[in-house]
Amino acid sequence: MFRRAGSLSVGLAASAALLLSGCAAAAPPATTSTAPSVQSAGYPVTVDNCGTSLTVAAAPERVVSIKSSATELMLALGLADRIVGSAFLDGPLPSKLEKAGTNLNVMSDFLPGQEAVLGLNPDFIYGGWESNFTADGVGERAALDELGIGTYVSPAACKGDAMPDPLTFESVFSEITEAGDIFGAQPEAATLVDSLTNDLAALDPMTTDKRTALWYSSGTDTPYVGAGIGSADMIMNAAGLTNIFHDVHDTWTSVGWESIIEANPNVIVLVDATWNTAADKIANLESSAATQGLAAVVNKRYIILPFASTEAGIRNVEAAASTIDQLAGLSK
Repeated sequence: MFRRAGSLSVGLAASAALLLSGCAAAAPPATTSTAPSVQSAGYPVTVDNCGTSLTVAAAPERVVSIKSSATELMLALGLADRIVGSAFLDGPLPSKLEKAGTNLNVMSDFLPGQEAVLGLNPDFIYGGWESNFTADGVGERAALDELGIGTYVSPAACKGDAMPDPLTFESVFSEITEAGDIFGAQPEAATLVDSLTNDLAALDPMTTDKRTALWYSSGTDTPYVGAGIGSADMIMNAAGLTNIFHDVHDTWTSVGWESIIEANPNVIVLVDATWNTAADKIANLESSAATQGLAAVVNKRYIILPFASTEAGIRNVEAAASTIDQLAGLSK
């Protein structure tokens, strides 16, 4: 419930027009807050989100979710009926969430514009990246607040001083708890965190045979790789792999093939995305004179993970478990 008292529905079209004409460029206030006509039990909830203080006065009822990480968390919390539209998904839903997402309204394969989002009459937008909230995207957070629309960014994707440094599984689990508070799904969030915590504790990485690894995300001429403080490093470490770019203080980074060749990793983790598949990456590695001599390429020591499981979110423990299983298969 993020509707302002009075005539928001009447004024929405006019406000949206102002937003689309440039008012969204105004500097965001230190605090965003919306006030419903009736207060709900357990509210208001206030969180510090990417340096912005967000106050939620009642459970959101009409939510637009942007990116797989946000959509999948909402589905896992049993909030499918609150999602009026989702967009910019990074791949298909995992099998365990397919049923929950049966009626998911995927409004765009990419980042939708403000007009399309406002047309769904949302009271809240949950975005996977800060960059989703721009005048050229779904709208700036301050401008959306003026329309009575609350906004929340996945904390793992915060920038600057608000960025987790490094990202940890505790950081990921904290977002689940915070989302439970915002959406009034605290029991479901607690159950999910307990389940993931137990799954994480049950991981059995091959620590006696620790291998160096390259996290190859995308790119051909200039590879984009997992660095030392993001989900890539977190997942590899949980699986018993040593990231060859662990010392790079960033989440992901662009590097030259020369540095990869010098490190000569034992294993290459390939992120499988529709726009840059694992098969395409393998073809590039095995056809290039520069990389076909790498130990991991010669021995075809590849780990393949779907893109959506590698963004910070509820599938990271599963990604680490899959990495361990695939490593065991490589050892046979």
